[in-house]
Order: sequence, then structure tokens, then C-alpha cells
Amino acid sequence: MSKPLTDQEKRKQISVRGLAGVENVADLKTNFNRHLHFTLVKDRNVATKRDYYFALAHTVRDHLVGRWIRTQQHYYEKDPKKIVNGWQAEEADDWLRYGNPWEKARPEYMRPVHFYGRVEHHPDGVKWVDTQVVLALPYDTPVPGYRNNIVNTMRLWSAKAPCEFHLKDFNVGGYIQAVLDKNLAENISRVLYPNDNFFEGKELRLKQEYFVVAATLQDIIRRFKASKFGSTEVVRMDLTTLPDKVAIQLNDTHPAMAIPELMRILVDDEKLSWDTAWDITVRTCAYTNHTVLPEALERWPIDLFQNLLPRHLEIIYEINRRHLERITALYPGDYDRLRRMSLIEECGQKKINMAHLCIVGSHAVNGVAQIHSDIIKDTVFKDFYEVDPQKFQNKTNGITPRRWLVMCNPGLAEVIAERIGEDYIRDLSQLKNLLKFVDDDALIRDIAKVKQENKLKFAVHLEEQYKVKINPNSMFDVQVKRIHEYKRQLLNCLHIITLYNRIKKEPNKAWTPRTIMIGGKAAPGYHTAKMIIKLITAIGEVVNNDSVVGDRLKVIYLENYRVTLAEKVIPASDLSEQISTAGTEASGTGNMKFMLNGALTIGTMDGANVEMAEEAGEENLFIFGMRVKDVEALDQKGYDAMEYYNRIPELKQVMDQISGGFFSPGEPDLFKDIVKMLMHHDRFKVFADYEDYIKCQEKVSALYKNTKEWTKMVIHNIAGCGKFSSDRTIAQYAREIWGMEPSLEKIAAPDDPR
Repeated sequence: MSKPLTDQEKRKQISVRGLAGVENVADLKTNFNRHLHFTLVKDRNVATKRDYYFALAHTVRDHLVGRWIRTQQHYYEKDPKKIVNGWQAEEADDWLRYGNPWEKARPEYMRPVHFYGRVEHHPDGVKWVDTQVVLALPYDTPVPGYRNNIVNTMRLWSAKAPCEFHLKDFNVGGYIQAVLDKNLAENISRVLYPNDNFFEGKELRLKQEYFVVAATLQDIIRRFKASKFGSTEVVRMDLTTLPDKVAIQLNDTHPAMAIPELMRILVDDEKLSWDTAWDITVRTCAYTNHTVLPEALERWPIDLFQNLLPRHLEIIYEINRRHLERITALYPGDYDRLRRMSLIEECGQKKINMAHLCIVGSHAVNGVAQIHSDIIKDTVFKDFYEVDPQKFQNKTNGITPRRWLVMCNPGLAEVIAERIGEDYIRDLSQLKNLLKFVDDDALIRDIAKVKQENKLKFAVHLEEQYKVKINPNSMFDVQVKRIHEYKRQLLNCLHIITLYNRIKKEPNKAWTPRTIMIGGKAAPGYHTAKMIIKLITAIGEVVNNDSVVGDRLKVIYLENYRVTLAEKVIPASDLSEQISTAGTEASGTGNMKFMLNGALTIGTMDGANVEMAEEAGEENLFIFGMRVKDVEALDQKGYDAMEYYNRIPELKQVMDQISGGFFSPGEPDLFKDIVKMLMHHDRFKVFADYEDYIKCQEKVSALYKNTKEWTKMVIHNIAGCGKFSSDRTIAQYAREIWGMEPSLEKIAAPDDPR
């Protein structure tokens, strides 16, 4: 069995790829000791691991600061455009408890953000008065580029009360109220409010969305008017050129308030005409849609807007009036079309459709995979596409190969570099050069060896965390993503139970051993998702403690799934589960990460799976189930879950086990809600794909026994990953939406002569 690489060997590999980029190790050590002693006021006798981390972070930040400042100067000069008893339990992540060594507060750029109040109309313009003010304090984090001396800025905002306590508050008994008022103001950025059906319409969520938008837009206008980095001299007064210098990409509907807020700034503050302001706004803003599920598209009650953001409601009404005038001129008498395309939904409680606002107020609208972009044009946004087809584009998602290969899987990165060189790290399309080695026994052996090393290391982690003995020679079958009905973790559960029943029925058969891992988080108010987690853990309790099954099947629910855990599990995975109902997953990026790290995909023709199959060859993925057209046809016919239940004996056995309390003997009715949903109102048609999924999993098990052929298929997949680099995605956004040409320029380091 291969011996896993030591951490020192891995670090050595990473440095070979140039990610560390440290010119002088002695200087690094000196600076580390300086920060430990003089910044943290500690020595090695009393320093904790956290102290060492902070000292190292400060040292690396020092390394970035010069490049950070130089980058900003360059831009201005160039003038470029947890699980408890099987249940999910939410715990607060107090990530700023000990401070954050990477960020720098910028109080000099603090901006006021207004809420509530009323609107006054005067001959000289509109005034939003008697508002409550919350201050937005910016914090900057450096984001370094790859070996180019570029350090960009990520600016986050913290809410602060506008004034501290006055001494008189202590004298007149208003101290408690002063504390409460301060807390209410600062609650805006204290915790991210859940965005799910159970919290729809809550004021704090809308406050948060507007807070970050308003602060950012004020900051954009301030920087636009500044002549050069660090200068306070105002030179740009002509805001009609704003779209030439600024691009605002609305990442789903959550920042949709940018459209009415930019209009408010331009019309009310800058005194531009409506038509001029609207032209600037539309040319500046573009909208990326991330879902076709109707319940995930934000709709805010008019009453909430009227109270919290009265001026913005007026602006949205005016945008809608002009929008509907245009539609009426194009389609006279088509009142149903007007109703469908209105920004205001009149049925029941009046609401603002934020997706419609985004489309009307943007010059470009895109989906995040080709099939997704096609679906939004054919379904949810069909009316808008018919009016403005030129707005609609596709930008297939991508992932960064620096983190999702070089950093998290240095062994594989090294094996690839030995064959095709290191340039693929900047140009992932070069991975196609691996195809000439697809029959090379040495490459096949090396890739299989790296995978086994990653599995051995992760198996140790699993045994430490979950106290379950893992067979590292078993297939690591992984599904990690948000817990949601459309992602069909329940289909995975049905396969697990089917496989369990088969092993129990024929214990002497030569089964392909599997360790099945499912991970992800449920939205706090999403009952069905939480029940799915409980079902997974309950199945694991039964399967993992069955001596007949032994190490041929293990089920583990990965708690607290996050990037740190993803960086461990993805390089160790053999099989990637991407099994959403066709037409429901916008794109996915986890599917790309698994593919790049040498896992094979079992999946439906949904999201980016379609393009993955095009790039690697459909024969090199395990594709099963209904296509989008099949789902549409089944919708027309009517989906009857009972037909599948009565026709397929193994499916009937599985469902009877779940409903009969086999996996919850102490509480037989525990999963009755899941059973009822699957049998009577399953929007995502789990049973319809069950048979094909089980047959496809049989093909997976058969191929896994042939290590050479399995690994050759892996090489085809890795070689087909070039398209799925975020470098390609961002370059397409830049050229096709933002109107600028990406640059590969490497700027001078701070200590280089200029």
C-alpha cells in the first residue's frame, strides 16, 4: 500500500508550483519572530497555536502590502475599466472573536446608510427625510493574484451606530434604550439572516441587502470622482461616463436594490434627468441568474418596502410604469403579458419581483451553464427574452485550479506537471495534452497512487471524527452539496438501502465495497431538508453496525461541510454524485472540482454535467435518468409515484422499510413526512429515475473492479476539465458583459525599479 506524502513533501510540491512565492526564507523567519514579539507581545514560552497563526498571517500580509498598494496605484494610473443525535444543530460561528489579521479597517471611508423616513417632493427635487442612519464601516482584505504581483481588494462592510452614548442618557434613565438602539443598528451585519421560505419577508434580511448595496454604491461614486489613488481632488463630474469605468454584476437577486439605489443617487443627489440616469444605470448593471426554482426568486412585500425604503418604492413604481408602457406599445391589448412581465405582482399580497427588476434594469442577463441559460429563455424569463433577446447570454461557471487542484491536491498537480509542464496552472485548457498519455502505464499507475494516498489520509480523518473503521480500498462514493429536495439526496438514500438489502440477501457475493459519504447543510427553517439529514444518519446507524455487511458498505454523514473539509474529501473521492432532476440545477461547481481531482461522475443531464459530458465524452461519465424533455413530457402526462412503487419490488421494499420504522425503531413514524412527500407530492420525481440510477450504479461497481480502465476514464475526465477554469469564465464576463479586455500583465513588485 502506498505511503501518504508527508506535509513537508506536500509543501515542497506546492512551492514547486510557485504558490508560496517567498523570495527569502530568512527574512520570513525574522518577520515571523518580530510579529510574535512586538505585534502579539508573546514569546515561544507562552505563545499558543493561534498566536503562531496570527504571527504567520501578519508576516504574509506584510509580504502582500507593498503589492497591494502598487496594484491600486497601477489601476488608477492605467485607468482600467453541527449534528446532534442525527439532527442538524445550528451553532453561531463567531469568526471575528479573536480579530482577523488579514483585514484592514478603513474608517476614513465610512458611509451613512438611510432607512425608514418619508419622501418630500419639492420643485428642486425629491428629498428622503427623517431617516434612521446606520454607518457602514469598510474593512479591506487583500486578494493576491497568481505570480503577477497583483493584489486586489475585497471590501466588506460592518454596521455601526451613528453615535456613542451621551452622558445625559445616564442621567435621564435612557441608558437602556441607548444600548438597545445601538444593538439594533449593529445587528444588520452581526449575523447573515437566513433566506428561505420560512423567513420570507423579514425586514432584517432586506435591511442587510440594502445596507451593503447602498454602502458599496456610495463608495463606487466616491472612487469614480477621485482622480487618482489617494487623491481627494474631485475631477470626474460627468457621470455619463460611469459605465465606461464601472461594471456592477448583480450576483442573483440579492443585490437587486443596486438598480433603484443607483437611480436615487443619480436623480436625487446628482440631479440628473430620469432618462440620463436610467441610461447610466442600465449600461452599468448586469444580472446573473442562479436558479430556475420559482420559490428561490426573491419577492418582497410592498408594505415592507413602504415602511423601510419609501423612496426606493417610488422609484421602482416609476421604473415599472415606463417598462409597462413599452410592453403595451409592443403588444397592445395583451393584458396577460403585462401581468406576467410587471415588476409588481398583484395576486394576493402585493410584492415586488426582484428578478424582473434585475432584467429590466440591466444590459445583460446570463445563466451559469448552457442548459440553464436556455431554460430561462424558454420558461421563467420567456416574455423578457422575446422583448430583448440581445440581453440574454450564457456564462458557464468555473473553478480556480490554484485552490481546487494545486493547493488541495499537490500530488496530482505534480503528476500532471511531470507530463505536460506547469503552464496548465494558468491555462487549464492545456490539460487536453494529457490525452496523448491516456494509455501510458506509468501515468495510470501514478494517478491511481495519488488517489490511494489521498484516500488513506482521509480515511484516518474519518476514523478520528466518526469512530467508524473505513476500508481505504472501498470506493469513496461522495455527494456533498446543500441539502435540498431538488438535489435528490433521497435518491442516494434509496440506492444505499437497496445495496444494503442486496448484500444482506446474498452476503457471500463478491460485492464492490463502498464508503458512501453525504454532506451539506440545510437552511435553518427547511423542515424537509433537516428530515433528510436525519434519515441519512439513521440509515448509517443501521448499516454501519450490521456485522453481516461489515466493511463492504459504510454510510457517513459529513458534518459541517465547508471549504476546509471539501479540500480533504474531494481529492479522496472516487465517485461524484450529481443527481438532480434534469432542468433544476443551474450549473454546479462541485461537479467540476470532483472531475478535476480524478473522481468519475454519476449524474443526470443537468447543469454543467451536460458540458462536462461534451468535454470528456459522454462515454466517460455515468449518465442516467430523464433528460429535460422527458421531465416535461412526464409533467404533461402526470407523475404518479405509486405506479413505480407498485411496479418495482426493490423500491417498494425500501419505502416499506422507511415507513415501517426499520431505520427508526424507537419512533416508527419519524419519517412519515418524507414518505408522504415521495409518494404523493414529489416535485422532483425521485422514483422516476430510481431504476435507471440503480442500473447505472451497477455499471459503476463493475468498472471499479478494473483499476486500469477506471483510471483511464479518470484521465479522460481530467483532460476534459480545461473549459471549467474560472479564468475562462471571468474572461468571458470581461469581454462580453463588462466591455474590457482581460490582461495577463505582471506589474512590477514594490522593490523593483519603476
